[in-house]
Amino acid sequence: MSALEGPTAAIRGRILLGDDRETEEIWVRGGRVSLTRPSAQGTNMQILQGWAVPGLVDVHCHIGLAADGVVPVEEAEKQAVADRDAGVLLIRDAGSPLDTAWVHDRGDLPHLLRSGTHLALRKRYLRNYGLELESPEQLPEAVRTEARRGDGWVKLVGDWIDRSLGADGDLRPLWPEDLLKEAVAVAHAEAARVTVHAFAEETIDSLLAAGVDCIEHGTGMTAEHMAAAAERGIAVTPTLLQIGQFESIAAQADGKYPVFAARMRSMYANRYQQVRDLHEAGVRLLVGTDAGGTISHGRIADECAELVAAGLPAAEVVAMASWRARDYLGFGAVVEGSSADLVVYPADPREDIEVLRHPTAVILRGTVYPTAR
Repeated sequence: MSALEGPTAAIRGRILLGDDRETEEIWVRGGRVSLTRPSAQGTNMQILQGWAVPGLVDVHCHIGLAADGVVPVEEAEKQAVADRDAGVLLIRDAGSPLDTAWVHDRGDLPHLLRSGTHLALRKRYLRNYGLELESPEQLPEAVRTEARRGDGWVKLVGDWIDRSLGADGDLRPLWPEDLLKEAVAVAHAEAARVTVHAFAEETIDSLLAAGVDCIEHGTGMTAEHMAAAAERGIAVTPTLLQIGQFESIAAQADGKYPVFAARMRSMYANRYQQVRDLHEAGVRLLVGTDAGGTISHGRIADECAELVAAGLPAAEVVAMASWRARDYLGFGAVVEGSSADLVVYPADPREDIEVLRHPTAVILRGTVYPTAR
């Protein structure tokens, strides 16, 4: 290997590659990882010191979405850059009204797995966010379409407030169990997995029976639900930043929808215990910010801090947000020849989760992006 062909960067210190994998040095050459010491270093090779992890993963993120719905491409680009600069180098987009396939062609933006557009029923979800079907019977064919448009995932809205009930308005499931089963089978036949927004307890039985792959939020899951999810390998994304808004949502609903308001307050008060219970039940937990809509992008460190505040060990949260999530999404472990996607920190985030707020360098596809955090 000549000097010109040598690595462009080297990371030295503690590189955490998995639950039981560490190394003290790693090299970047041609946008790829090398675990073998080179015979010659590259011209102007950059040396990075510290603790490093495979790029963080936000499994519940919405590129192209803001509070009022779809945003221009230029704004979607800023959202993706904010996530990248926070250390998120892989995103599972959990539904967006904007076709973001163009992100795949941008080497400076995180790797992206799209779920297509949220699937809901008319007047049973947030306006301008998803595809609102006229009847539940349309669900299986809509799932087929979104499975073919996306990158191996489909996002369903499992429940939402039913305002037609007036003062008794509350969270209600959107889909009959038989149609859910059919829709999940359609997605699996298209080599896509299904994740479902679910707040209410009443929604979960049908999701488990239908064989969904992942549940978003999961605030209504009982101990029985958790045990079943753990046994069947169904992952849950707690989205504590989003659940942290339930008190303000309840305040807006006071007076007009008192039943709904009371339920939202109860789930808000129980949010940390719910996460502890999920973890103790052995459910596979994923880290997702629910960025887009009413939550700004680039807040992965905040979500991780919330999980630690709920009682999860920092080391577990770091693993959940990095190599375990990569594995869950099919990106696998960092090995010789992997895309060079790593984040460098000044200290060990497993000892102090606050370290995630201060990356010293973000390396995406071999390009080093210094940060001011």
